[in-house]
Amino acid sequence: MYKRLSMVMFPILLVALVGTGIWGYMEHQEKNSVLIKAENQYQRAFHDLSFHVDKLHTELGNTRAVNSTSQDAYKKGLINVWRITSQAQNEISQLPLTLLPFNKTEEFLANISNFSYRAAVRDLSKQPLDENELKTLSALYKHAGEIAADLRGVQSKVLASNLRWMDVELALVTEKEPQDNAIIDGFSAMDRKVGEYSEIDWSPVVMSMYQKRDMTMLAGMEESPEDIKQKAARFLRLADTSGVKVTENGAGTDYQSYSVSVPKPGTTDGVLMDFSKKGGQLLWFSAAREIPAKQLELRQARDMAAQFLDDHGYKDMTAVSYDEYGNEANITFATRKNDVINYLEKVAVKVALDNGEVTGLEASDYVFDKKDRQLRQPKLSEEEARKTLNPSFEVESTSQALIRSDIQEEVLCYQFIGRVNGGMYRVYINAESGAEEKIDELGAQEAEVQA
Repeated sequence: MYKRLSMVMFPILLVALVGTGIWGYMEHQEKNSVLIKAENQYQRAFHDLSFHVDKLHTELGNTRAVNSTSQDAYKKGLINVWRITSQAQNEISQLPLTLLPFNKTEEFLANISNFSYRAAVRDLSKQPLDENELKTLSALYKHAGEIAADLRGVQSKVLASNLRWMDVELALVTEKEPQDNAIIDGFSAMDRKVGEYSEIDWSPVVMSMYQKRDMTMLAGMEESPEDIKQKAARFLRLADTSGVKVTENGAGTDYQSYSVSVPKPGTTDGVLMDFSKKGGQLLWFSAAREIPAKQLELRQARDMAAQFLDDHGYKDMTAVSYDEYGNEANITFATRKNDVINYLEKVAVKVALDNGEVTGLEASDYVFDKKDRQLRQPKLSEEEARKTLNPSFEVESTSQALIRSDIQEEVLCYQFIGRVNGGMYRVYINAESGAEEKIDELGAQEAEVQA
């Protein structure tokens, strides 16, 4: 009996054993294939980074070597510097460096990118590079050469010792000492060196692109948790504040704020709000919930959102963009004073399309950018600005608008909304120079509401 049983079971066990071995081998091969692919991507990004930083050094040298009166050559060189730096930044983002202190080098490259871009897009015939900017260009050339040399040094070690980036990722995740990996050592040393650069005089216009919003920018006194509880209750029209919970965030930093939570039946997490500690201003609130069916159109939601803003002290607001998703309308409003739409002072409102309840508000832009501005009269008339448009552009509405340009400058424009090439667009023409500052295509829903 045992003999017959073993004769039956042995082939079955043998097949199972062989099958397990084949499955294990295939799993191993598949895992190796994924690892090899990831390693190849890391290696390609690293060697491309080394190539582009070396090319950046060369292009900076070429740019600083041109004749000071050759503005076209400067513009071409600066555009090339911006393009190459952007490529280098993209390659850094593909490397497993998130756990490695490399922020100084990334910030340095970002500053080069912004410096070259802002200089290239301006009219160099009217505003050529000044003495300080030329000194900055020389300093960038010097330091780009140092970074390129450091990268070549790491590259030599990688090639000579056949080092793997997968080992870098593993070392960072397992928190091994930096000395355990030559690549980590090289990048850490490079970042320390970049952090010691001190002679670069970045112009204010470049640094303004990195102006971080913190609570020190706001007016008013610091408010207590009890003050915030009362403000939250008034905003939500609550008579009883016993369910309002206030938590302080970022104590002792420039980002001090309060988070507020209030239970509310039918919502996902109740009502959540954030207030600035300084001035006690509402930054955002959310009362997200399931919205079973759409009953309202976008125009109705817009009117309800406008009434909500007016009831809560956001005066002189006009709707400027619309979107709809998941039975919820997302409508952006900007202030409008003296017939000028101020896109810097804007709020985004979410409206449930079943009953018109406001389920969310994002007001950070309004809080940080609201201030008294004395706008100059437009240098160009509306008719003069209109002449710069595409001849095929069919204007349906016109207004003045204050926007922030691509180089983070506040610019007064004429805003033309109209149709061309089968679509509806919003075009911003600089009210002083006649230059086209920005163009936005309106979505189908937004175009329908605008019509």
